[in-house]
Amino acid sequence: MSTSPKPVKKVPIHLQSAQNRVYIKNGEIVNHDKSFKADVYIEDGIIKFVGPSSEITIPGGVRTIDASGLMIIPGGIDPHTHMQLPFGGAVAVDDFYHGTKAAVAGGTTMIIDFVLPNKHESMIEAYDKWRSWADPKVCCDYGLHVGITWWSKSVSEEIGILCKELGVNSFKTFMAYKGLYQLNDSDLLDVFERIRHLNGVAMVHAENGDIIAKNTQRLLAEGINGPEGHELSRPEEVEAEAVHRACVLAHQMKTPLFVSGLTSKSSAELVGRARRSGYCVFGETLASSLGRSMSAVPKSDRIYAITSPPIRESAETPRQLMKSLAYDDLQLTGSDNCTFNKEHKALGKGDFTKIPNGVNGVEDRMSLVWEKGVHAGLLDPCRFVAVTSTNAAKIFNIYPQKGRIAVGSDADIVIWNPNATRTISKDTHHHACDFNIFEGMTVHGVCEFVLVRGRICAERGNVRVAEGFGRFIPNPVRPPFVYDIIEGKVQSQPEEQHEEKQNGTMAKRFAELDIQIPVQEPISAMLAGNLAMPAEGSLCSTPSVRGRVDGKRDLQESSFSISEELDRSGVRACIKVKNPPGGKSSGFW
Repeated sequence: MSTSPKPVKKVPIHLQSAQNRVYIKNGEIVNHDKSFKADVYIEDGIIKFVGPSSEITIPGGVRTIDASGLMIIPGGIDPHTHMQLPFGGAVAVDDFYHGTKAAVAGGTTMIIDFVLPNKHESMIEAYDKWRSWADPKVCCDYGLHVGITWWSKSVSEEIGILCKELGVNSFKTFMAYKGLYQLNDSDLLDVFERIRHLNGVAMVHAENGDIIAKNTQRLLAEGINGPEGHELSRPEEVEAEAVHRACVLAHQMKTPLFVSGLTSKSSAELVGRARRSGYCVFGETLASSLGRSMSAVPKSDRIYAITSPPIRESAETPRQLMKSLAYDDLQLTGSDNCTFNKEHKALGKGDFTKIPNGVNGVEDRMSLVWEKGVHAGLLDPCRFVAVTSTNAAKIFNIYPQKGRIAVGSDADIVIWNPNATRTISKDTHHHACDFNIFEGMTVHGVCEFVLVRGRICAERGNVRVAEGFGRFIPNPVRPPFVYDIIEGKVQSQPEEQHEEKQNGTMAKRFAELDIQIPVQEPISAMLAGNLAMPAEGSLCSTPSVRGRVDGKRDLQESSFSISEELDRSGVRACIKVKNPPGGKSSGFW
């Protein structure tokens, strides 16, 4: 555990005035769309000036930071955390103090946590409970998503109250956790329709809960009760099937969809194909799946790395997911931070269904994405800012207040050293848990300074946060970044843009890094029923082929068939679109 100073309960008046004004000079500002040399002046938690030093006169009593050789980037926004969540007979040990302290230490200056009501519990009461947990403890700003764990007229009414009065614009549904959170397709359609009516954003945990329940029953009956049973019960095609179904259901209701926590290449590709087919869908992957594969985790430690969807076995999956972020098949990275101690994980020894799901990630997310993305040559610094901060701000309608270095934006700023390294360890992290799934990993990309609304909360490894300093940030409905797609003003991802990423300099750079992988049949063909499902132990995450759409992009006017064709780049999966006689259908596989 870190030996950083104890929390300051309230910020003293003299500290408030001393930290109200900060001047950052000689740095390279990196936003999602461009980078440039400029200085930044901050006052009262707001960025007041961005430009050359010759254009500003700095008043006295200002803290000056020399950022020569460093980057000035927007603070990270983690759209997926679960602080002090009750789950599986335990409670996540990172509460809103420890969790947000860890976030700040790693360069994340805002989280969006999940309110998860119990079945038949009022959503408003659950929201109030989460606010009562968070408000006195948060060290940085935060927002809330709310889970829809059951469906009724009263739930529909409460969604309206949350949108109109309580600052929530995003609602998470579950296709898994049968008997606990899972909704059937009919309820999902009703939920999506209601969210669209309110101009909100639908979210989904995409795994087929019925298949998982059947597989779990069979595995336990066969005596497979260790942690290996967890992934065996929910292989990749179980995630991919649910991703496809969720996209279709949301598209039919004309509802924007955010697919949370994708962990497989096949699912990421499905989101990308949906976007290129005009669906308003956004995809998120996780620090745990970018930083680890199960093949690198010793069998004795696998009980500590259980998540849903699971971290995949293939060592190639993390890089494939990072490529999906580069291609814009996926748009965000979250942590799904939900930490438990080893004693809590041990509750599932002898029965993998009782292992509390969740790992750390909120502190290490930024460095992991830099290491596996930018340092590895797969992302540029602007794309790094997009997938760790700006895209979340845009999707949840808090941009440019958050997610940008610009005049008028909140002074949530990280001064980033791209060349420095640190080694991740449970002995130095700021989480409350007693293990770290990235233990021993050395990563490039280190926070030299972290400012939360203008207050210096981390300085060269010394983290000094104020408990309760963070604020609840309302997320207004109808985010333009999302609803401009729904209303046809912009395309979610033009095909030509994707092809440029596939065939241009980025693709050439990827080709230099590629490992030759045996070609496999596309998962789309498997799920369409044209091919047999893979034998046990085969991996869906490793095909080197990619899908593309030929023909019309208006899929309301088309059907599809699966074929293969040879071109100069080898065998490719090709979806050929043709008009059906006397009928209409929709699809993007």
